[in-house]
Amino acid sequence: MHERLIELKEINVQDFYGENNKNLDNITAQFPKLKITARGRYLSAKGNEEDLNLFESKIADIVLHMQHFNRLNERDLTQIFDGSAPRVTMNSKDEILVHGVSGILVKALTANQRKLVDAVNRNDMVFATGPAGTGKTYTSVALAVRALKNKEVKRIILTRPAVEAGESLGFLPGDLKEKLDPYMQPLYDALRDMIHFEKLQNYIERGVIEVAPLAFMRGRTLDNAFVILDEAQNTTHSQMKMFLTRMGKSAKFIITGDPGQVDLPLKQKSGLKEAMHILKGVEDISFIELDGKDVVRHKLVKKIIDAYAKEEDHTHKKIDTAKIEK
Repeated sequence: MHERLIELKEINVQDFYGENNKNLDNITAQFPKLKITARGRYLSAKGNEEDLNLFESKIADIVLHMQHFNRLNERDLTQIFDGSAPRVTMNSKDEILVHGVSGILVKALTANQRKLVDAVNRNDMVFATGPAGTGKTYTSVALAVRALKNKEVKRIILTRPAVEAGESLGFLPGDLKEKLDPYMQPLYDALRDMIHFEKLQNYIERGVIEVAPLAFMRGRTLDNAFVILDEAQNTTHSQMKMFLTRMGKSAKFIITGDPGQVDLPLKQKSGLKEAMHILKGVEDISFIELDGKDVVRHKLVKKIIDAYAKEEDHTHKKIDTAKIEK
């Protein structure tokens, strides 16, 4: 009699076992000739070599299914064992970008979000701009996670310029990482929606996923990576130029930001606005603009954006009138 020990890596073990070990019972029922014991992250199986090989292969299929779809139920197991389990496809206009945690299906929800997905499929560098709540960052992170799961890239790098939006980071307790982590929280939040906590922690510890301030990009060449620069409206000329020239082989870059929400000191130009002007017309770079129609947060967010836009338009007209009268 032979024995095989299998470690359940990078998945939620409780989801694997199922409620009251229902999934485990269904799995063991498929292998009546094997003696299977489960202890935490490890499965021990004893029996003949042929049955053990099949058991190990099916467990690998189950783990892969869970990593893609973030779920495991009775129907999933039936399809895995009879060979009819669904595969991830990337061709549908309304494609699911990521099967997120707790059954979340992450997909482009609006016309402009779909344009962003199409642009990233076509080009290696995309600028996605628009007001808060339009899904530009969330959709971008989903595209990065999809690329990592499909092995199109080896790592994800998410970065932001460490500009203080009316607040000071200096007084916060802790070391540099502890000071900056709250600032990077929106990026972590998106990742937690799409990757189970244990696997996400593993990715971060191994450097497969990196969330870091923009200053940490200096001097690096980012190969085989999906890189997102978020809050890019708060970059300076030199920061933006530095970031754009980090692009290495087999890399995808998305630059997101809200040109109407610049937190830089007065009289300092936004690197995002400048880059969009300089690079306009450069082949293989796409520019996608999202607007109030793409807001996917609370319905009030769209009304707030519209109200501020009307006020800013009114203010600009008053300034223009005053200039003419002079």
